[in-house]
Amino acid sequence: MDSKTKGRVRLWLRSEKAMGLSSVMAPREVAIEAEPEHLPEPKSMAVDRSTRTQSTAAPVIGVQAAVGGTALFGADVHQPFTTPVLSREEKVRLLEAMNAAEVSVCTKCRLCETRTHTVFGEGDVDAQIFFIGEGPGENEDLSGRPFVGRAGQKLTEMIGSMGLQREQVFIANIVKCRPPNNREPAPDETATCTPYLVRQLEIIRPKVIVTLGRPSSQYMLQSKLSMTRLRGQWQDWRGIKLMPTFHPAYLLRNYTQETRLAVWSDLKQVMAELGIPVPKKSAK
Repeated sequence: MDSKTKGRVRLWLRSEKAMGLSSVMAPREVAIEAEPEHLPEPKSMAVDRSTRTQSTAAPVIGVQAAVGGTALFGADVHQPFTTPVLSREEKVRLLEAMNAAEVSVCTKCRLCETRTHTVFGEGDVDAQIFFIGEGPGENEDLSGRPFVGRAGQKLTEMIGSMGLQREQVFIANIVKCRPPNNREPAPDETATCTPYLVRQLEIIRPKVIVTLGRPSSQYMLQSKLSMTRLRGQWQDWRGIKLMPTFHPAYLLRNYTQETRLAVWSDLKQVMAELGIPVPKKSAK
C-alpha cells in the first residue's frame, strides 16, 4: 500500500470513527495500527503512521480518536500536512460526519453547559481562503452559524471588497461554543476544541488562512506578540500561508481611516498571493 493510499485510508477511517465505528476490516496481508496520538509528541490526523504488521488472516485497523491540545500547534506548527488532497465529495462527507457525530454533541469542556448551538463553521469545502475568528457570539449561538451579527456583516463586506462572496470562502472559530458573556476562550477550552479546527483545515486544505483578531492569531501562531505587531505580516502554519488581521468587531469599534486602510492592506496581500484582481474600491 503506497503512502497516498494509506493517507486516504486514514481519512476514511476517521470518518467511519465519527459515524460510530471503532474499527473496520482491512485488506488481506496488511494492517496499519494507529499510534496513540498523545505519545510522545501529539499529532494531528495528518501524521503518517508507520507501525505495520504482516498477517495471512484478515486483520483489523484500529482507530483512536484525536486527542491533544496546544501541542498540536507547538512542535507541529511549521510541519506541512502530509495526507493527500481530497475530492470535494470526500471533504463534504468527512466534515458532515465530524459535525454530526462529534462537534454537535461535544461535551469535552465547560462551554457545552451554556451553549444553545455549536457553531461548526460554513462555506466552500474547496475554499482558497479560510477565515478564523475567536468564538461564537450571541447571534451565532442562537443560529448555529458563524459571523452572523454586526461583526459578521462587516466580515461579509470585507469578503465582498475582495470581489468574492461569502459562499466562496470558509469561516470558522477556534472554539465551537459561545464563551459566557462573549469572554475570551480560556486556554483549556481552546486546547480541547482546536483539534476540530485542525481537522477542518486538513480536510479543506486552503491556500491562505486569515486569522481575525488577537486570540485566533496568537493561538494559531503560538505567539504572545500584540495584534499590532502580528497583523499584516505573512506567517506559515503547517505549509499554509497565514495572514493575521484585525477582527471585524475591532474594526467597528475603531472605525477610523487608519484601521480600515490597515485591514484593506492585509486583504490586498491575500488577493495578491492568490492572484485575485484587486477591485477598484476598498473595504468600507
